Amino acid sequence: MDTHLTDCIVIGAGIAGASAAAHLAADRRVALIEAEEAAGYHTTGRSAALWILSYGPLDVRALTGASRSFFESPPEGFAEAKLWSPRNILTLAATGDAAAAQEALAAGPWLKEISVAAARAMVPAIRPGAVSAALLEEGTFDLDVAALHQGFLAQLRRRGGTMALRSRSMRIERQNGAWEVEVTGGARFRAPILVNAAGAWADEVATQANIRPLGLVPKRRTGVIIDPAPWQPADWPALMEAREGWYGKPEARTRLMISPADETPIHAHDVQPDELDVAIAVDRMQQMLDIEVKRVERAWAGLRTFTPDGSLAFGFAPGAEGFFWCAGQGGYGIQTSPAAGRLVADMIAGRDSDWLPDSARLVDSIRPGRFAWPSRSIRW
Repeated sequence: MDTHLTDCIVIGAGIAGASAAAHLAADRRVALIEAEEAAGYHTTGRSAALWILSYGPLDVRALTGASRSFFESPPEGFAEAKLWSPRNILTLAATGDAAAAQEALAAGPWLKEISVAAARAMVPAIRPGAVSAALLEEGTFDLDVAALHQGFLAQLRRRGGTMALRSRSMRIERQNGAWEVEVTGGARFRAPILVNAAGAWADEVATQANIRPLGLVPKRRTGVIIDPAPWQPADWPALMEAREGWYGKPEARTRLMISPADETPIHAHDVQPDELDVAIAVDRMQQMLDIEVKRVERAWAGLRTFTPDGSLAFGFAPGAEGFFWCAGQGGYGIQTSPAAGRLVADMIAGRDSDWLPDSARLVDSIRPGRFAWPSRSIRW
């Protein structure tokens, strides 16, 4: 069977693997391996992403902030479509739960309290008497996930990288200073560096390579599309319940996407929506919005995969030469992808990331070695 010799093998062609591979290909021969027939099938292709600076732990926020300039001004020719469009976020606290709004305000400076009347002017469907407080976050925006993902894959190809679809890793071994990955069909890929960007399957990839897993936990997240007629939601902000019991955002101008914000631990597989989660999403939304749901137009589910402490895991595995983790993106992979891919390339090359504020401390905080011995708290 064919053996492909490269400088770096990246396993997983979702947004994490695609962005890492594209950045690595600037000065290396890169092979991107994907088990499915389409790149980004499981999680990236099922994401309805926003850029939210306040979302996630500190390491995520740092990469989110560092990614903004890329979204606003991507490299020439990166994508035909604009990657972003403005979309503020309106957080609503239910009647009787004004404390939820105060807790959210105390978490950071990015929210400002507005009157319930002002919130209803933005979203006329808010039920009278259903909301006790409203918070607005400005400067956030929608992301075109498909354009972003395809942009990184196209960048990889322009830089001479290759992608192998329908190529699930069947055997991974370290031989003579290089990693050898044998995939379905028998083809083999050899490189001194192996990047594990397999998302929900990253622990399985590590086990194949005889590397200690991190204890990653895939969690199901459900999305539902409804028709909110007679309301016209195109110009509404994204909506979030203050206790994160549900959220929603306009979709395709005339539709509304809602989610129960579920985080159900589940094994890695082609996850499908649970009917109960769909019903919960509709019920929670209707407690605040006067929208009659005659039918659910579409429902889906995706996997968001977290490390045991909820932060990212980027770095070489302790005691395993050339095995690099790029895992634990949770629900933050899209909004952090430009900076995350660049950081992965810097870490592998041993370069300083001077473009990223406080990069040395950030890199130390996300090293996967923190799970290889009794954990210690790293504050930065």
